[in-house]
Amino acid sequence: MGKRLLLAGALAPAILLASPVSAEQFLWGIQGEQLEYRIGEDNDVLAWDFDAIAGTDELKFVWRSEAEFSLEEDAFETLENQARLQVPISDFFNAVAGVRVDTPGGPDRVYGVLGFHGLAKQWFEVDADLFLGEDPSARFEVEYEGLITNRVTLVPSIEVDLPFTDDEDIGTGAWGPTLEVGARLSYDLIDRAISPYIGVHYERAFGETADLARDDGEDDGAVFFVIGTRILF
Repeated sequence: MGKRLLLAGALAPAILLASPVSAEQFLWGIQGEQLEYRIGEDNDVLAWDFDAIAGTDELKFVWRSEAEFSLEEDAFETLENQARLQVPISDFFNAVAGVRVDTPGGPDRVYGVLGFHGLAKQWFEVDADLFLGEDPSARFEVEYEGLITNRVTLVPSIEVDLPFTDDEDIGTGAWGPTLEVGARLSYDLIDRAISPYIGVHYERAFGETADLARDDGEDDGAVFFVIGTRILF
């Protein structure tokens, strides 16, 4: 969930106090944080990361979708969809529960999801999720929207995925984290609804996950130049 949608939900009670609208006002929106083309040294990738939400301030349904499609292999490297319910636990944080379905190469995988997300001090957007299943894992994400001007925004981000068990079919080893770091410079074209950007994206595997990548003849790290757009409706 992006900062703007989260703030919209947080500010809704203040708006409702000044109007006769029901406290259970229905909210909905779509936010694409990353819709991009990644240009790498050996491989180009199409990637997306978006949320669609519907519900009230007290209970929202979120569909989250993330994917990476390798143009060299003509196949998805990752394809992940989550159905999540979220409820507020403080002014700026929500608790999350739901289901995650992955459809990479090999058999599909289904996980339960427990976590929280929201805005920490200094307006850092935080997501922390625990994925429960046959091969459990955890994920921690932090993103910050730094306004340079009213239209130009620099968005640095970091994501760490930590598997707790071996899952060689998808190339993950127990306690071998995968790190993703990015920085994207965007320009708001239409009242923040469409914001094209350029940037860099870095991925690196560690531990047994890196060993599995090298055993398969792949690099354990890669740097991409990215071109894309953010959307908010």
